[in-house]
Amino acid sequence: MTGRAWSGKLKSTSICPIIGVRHTQAPHPHSLQSVHLYALRLPHYAPAMLDTQAQLRRLIRDIPDFPKPGILFRDITPLLADPPGLALAVELLANPFRGKNIDLVVGAESRGFIFGTAVACCLSAGFVIVRKPGKLPHKKISMTYDLEYGKDTLEMHADSIVKGQRVLVVDDLLATGGTMKACCDMVHQLGGTLAGIAVLIELSGLNGRAKLTPTPVHSVVKYE
Repeated sequence: MTGRAWSGKLKSTSICPIIGVRHTQAPHPHSLQSVHLYALRLPHYAPAMLDTQAQLRRLIRDIPDFPKPGILFRDITPLLADPPGLALAVELLANPFRGKNIDLVVGAESRGFIFGTAVACCLSAGFVIVRKPGKLPHKKISMTYDLEYGKDTLEMHADSIVKGQRVLVVDDLLATGGTMKACCDMVHQLGGTLAGIAVLIELSGLNGRAKLTPTPVHSVVKYE
């Protein structure tokens, strides 16, 4: 990063390209196709909107005893397969950060790539990938964090963030907060300014956000 200086950039208007498209194919049995997403951001439309958490919960499938007994897995693949549901999820992730001058969105493999790139597009921001060890080809930094049984490590390219850039970290799930804290620690290490964290699902009973203080955390759907 020697010799590089961040002087800001001209931000284009934040318009999410996946909103405003009417889908004509036959709807999924749990589809949100009846929701007119093209009007989602218009204030006058708010009273007509159904509860957004309830809409998205219908597309999140509960799988008991996966990946091991006693675990209730929240499966988002039905949501990803539903065009209006996916569009709504991305909009609700991005909306609190519109106008906040986000320069980069950071997402960890693998589901963080799905939502992170979409949110980056909505915010006219760049996207930075965080990967497991051995997957990045260039000079990198790493962060090791604790799991329930053992440790894990994440890596980021050392030149992916310029000092002073405003960064939003995005993922599908906030549970114990280990993965998210590792991402945030690497952002700080490279000199980025953490503007916030956005997750689709938060398991609030695990209190993962306590590890992320004082960074503001925005979650779309919460489960105890």
